[in-house]
Amino acid sequence: MKLCITGGGTGGHLMIAEALVEACANDGHEAIFIGSTTGQDKKYFEKNSTFSHVYFLQTTGVVNQRGLGKVKALWLILRAFFASRAILKKHHIVATYSVGGFSAAPASFASLSRFIPLFIHEQNAVYGRLNTILKPFAKRFISAYDEASPIKGYPVKEIFFKNARLRDEIKCVIFLGGSQGAKAINDLALSVAKELKAKGIKIIHQAGERDYERVKSAYAELGVEVELYGFTKEMPSLMQRADLAISRSGASTLWELCANALPSFFIPFPYAASDHQYYNAKFIVDNNLGWCQREGEDLREALLLILPQNLTDKSKALMEYSSKDVAKKMIADVEMSLNA
Repeated sequence: MKLCITGGGTGGHLMIAEALVEACANDGHEAIFIGSTTGQDKKYFEKNSTFSHVYFLQTTGVVNQRGLGKVKALWLILRAFFASRAILKKHHIVATYSVGGFSAAPASFASLSRFIPLFIHEQNAVYGRLNTILKPFAKRFISAYDEASPIKGYPVKEIFFKNARLRDEIKCVIFLGGSQGAKAINDLALSVAKELKAKGIKIIHQAGERDYERVKSAYAELGVEVELYGFTKEMPSLMQRADLAISRSGASTLWELCANALPSFFIPFPYAASDHQYYNAKFIVDNNLGWCQREGEDLREALLLILPQNLTDKSKALMEYSSKDVAKKMIADVEMSLNA
């Protein structure tokens, strides 16, 4: 079976693509990737990927463009649409899986135009604009938040489940601002660093490349030792060592934390489209699996209230709630649908 996996732009979409291609390879299937020259697609898959072939087409997002910018963005998508049609034909693709993001548009529409079954994974609690448009035409629409979804859960790489452990007390915290970093989370970490040091709690901090030097200098001035990163792909091992995470609530990171049974305090990115990060985190809080506070509220006080708590109940609940092998189930579902 030869599949096309398309989408990306941000790390969240690309982590799903990574989980799916891993599942494809384990089941003996071949997958190609169609993404964009814009965003992080090339950073993830240009070198050392499991895909048999990778393609990066010149596209940009449409929603945030205005005037001539929107016209140019649509023109680039049209060109990429025809390029995608040729790529799908060249590789004899039998099904396409969209993981969302603006770079999914050309290959998704190209697949429909060639009558290639389209499968969609929606990563957020609030549907993206592209997925809302494509959903009526999809062979299958998968969402961890939707009760009607034929497959429950979220495609997370197996390593996060393998590294899962039950937490009770807090000996190490990890601050995660996402692939670009988050100033609010960085500032929160610095504001509690001395308290954490006094309690003997170690700090792991992924600050983002743009804010790395400022954060590094601030920790030095505070006299607090920290394991500090700008960008890292070693997240599975870092999460494994932590007992509490303070994180944005982008979908992939959120579900990786769940798979790892790592209790988390979520601070949603306030400018995310349709406020989807808040609704991602709200889903976790509503299921009594974690904590959430909006940026601008008293984050320091909220975090200090969490630190003395026993984490056993939440960590155990996360371990029971997370679904393994979701990516494998998604690929098996494609195979079953094609053979039906």
